[in-house]
Amino acid sequence: MRLQRFLARSGVASRRGSEDLMTAGRVTVNGAVATELGTKVNPETDRVEVDGVPVTFNASATYIMLNKPDGFLTTMSDPQGRPCVASLVPVSDYPGLFPVGRLDKDTTGLLLFTTDGDIANQMLHPSGHVEKTYVAIVDGKLSDHELEPLRQGIVLDDGPCQPARCRLLGTSQARRIWGEEPAAATSCVEIIIREGRKNQVKRMLGAIHHPVLRLHRPRFGPLELSGLPVGSWRMLNEGEVGRLKSATAPSDERVGGAPPASRSASDGRAGHARCALPCNEHQQPRTRRQEKEDRRDRRH
Repeated sequence: MRLQRFLARSGVASRRGSEDLMTAGRVTVNGAVATELGTKVNPETDRVEVDGVPVTFNASATYIMLNKPDGFLTTMSDPQGRPCVASLVPVSDYPGLFPVGRLDKDTTGLLLFTTDGDIANQMLHPSGHVEKTYVAIVDGKLSDHELEPLRQGIVLDDGPCQPARCRLLGTSQARRIWGEEPAAATSCVEIIIREGRKNQVKRMLGAIHHPVLRLHRPRFGPLELSGLPVGSWRMLNEGEVGRLKSATAPSDERVGGAPPASRSASDGRAGHARCALPCNEHQQPRTRRQEKEDRRDRRH
């Protein structure tokens, strides 16, 4: 298989991140530096190292769901010693485990961890159109009519957003999530987006003059946070892993051949999705040739 796919499947980095490691001369195969992106390796016989550290091929990737609590950074380490999500999941048992995307320090809810760089890349890339569902408590009494700009595609300081699906929720939904009744002068709203810009939901709701007071993510793509206590994690079951792979497969490999959701005119200006690398490098869009090669690799 191609070396960058080997690295991604081993949990080293996303596919794009693995390519960057290769071109930087940090990857060796059987002792020789491998910078050519077309390099092929045999997972059973070739010795692959990154910065001199051997890489073990992970044929069966790990997928973990965490109910992230408030006050934790979505990073695997912090030089200032602040609480990180790495302390909440079994990183010592599953080397290469990393979070797929991020949630703000004060945002709670579903955070996916994996050792599968392919899945992470596909979940975060703008072309994947993976839905992210958030529930927010906002300041002030919000009317359904005020949500219309979000449904149409509101323009933020970094460009227009794709249209969002949103609806007002009752206090019972808020109580189930946070365990308490929201304040009288607040509103509860659900918003579903397909992009991943920094603080996007907070900025969208702030733009219609209802600042976010609390934010929670109950769903990420086909995965739903249900019955998992705050701060706890669990392995995805077989059905969830299957749905995850189906949702992130290229359109010609999806079950039933169903195409992904249509792209909006603003999609290309939405900014880069965050890659799966712990260093928080930005994911660049893949070329058509690279995506074609990726699909060929998956079939083999």
